Amino acid sequence: MAISTFQRREVKFLMSLEQFEALLPIVHEHMNPDPYCVDGKDYGIFNLYYDTPDNLLIRRSIQKPYYKEKLRLRSYYSPASPDSPVFLEVKKKIGGIVTKRRVTMSVIDAEAYVSTRVKPYYERFLDQQIMKEMDVFLNSYNSIAPRQYISYRRAAFFGKDDPEFRLTFDSQLTERRYDLTLTKGSYGNLIIPDDQRLMEIKVPGSIPMWMSKALSELEIRRHSFSKYGRAYQAFVLEQAAGKQEERKIIYA
Repeated sequence: MAISTFQRREVKFLMSLEQFEALLPIVHEHMNPDPYCVDGKDYGIFNLYYDTPDNLLIRRSIQKPYYKEKLRLRSYYSPASPDSPVFLEVKKKIGGIVTKRRVTMSVIDAEAYVSTRVKPYYERFLDQQIMKEMDVFLNSYNSIAPRQYISYRRAAFFGKDDPEFRLTFDSQLTERRYDLTLTKGSYGNLIIPDDQRLMEIKVPGSIPMWMSKALSELEIRRHSFSKYGRAYQAFVLEQAAGKQEERKIIYA
């Protein structure tokens, strides 16, 4: 059964391909591949992020407030069909601690719920409670709708001695602000270059000593990074550049 709720600390690092390749043997020594990494291969994650027409949620988020929240729809295969199972998630960050609540539903049910508030039926009490949290989220904002698509490839690991210590490496981070559905394939613009990896440490407590030592020796530094935030900032810059070009034409 998929985990419906969790609470943890998440720390991100942006590294070069050389740093990633040097760190990977150390990771394998202390960690096991996630079950989703069949035969040691990475897997795809495909997301739709919801926001208001004026992008209120992401604008707040990039200001790094003490409290922030977001809503996204996630699939582990692409393209999804309308009746494919996906995860609708509310993710919150409070003072550096991340909590996530998610429920499984079909793509078509998720789209209907966000637009009309018509809920699928759930027997589990926990799922019913999570749907109530979803209602509160959606009722707090006006005209929530898909605004951003983001996909990536992920290699994931969990600690041999501490299974709650998780580590992920993301590559091929791809974004678009059109064709906002999971029923289309993964295409768009790269968020980071092909020769970089985004590493994320997910841990309920402290980072293990062996990992801290490896990060220091390989000069891998902590890096504040938001996939949605980086994609939105690129969109804003593109919009600004377009407006500047329009003004050049007007005043030429």
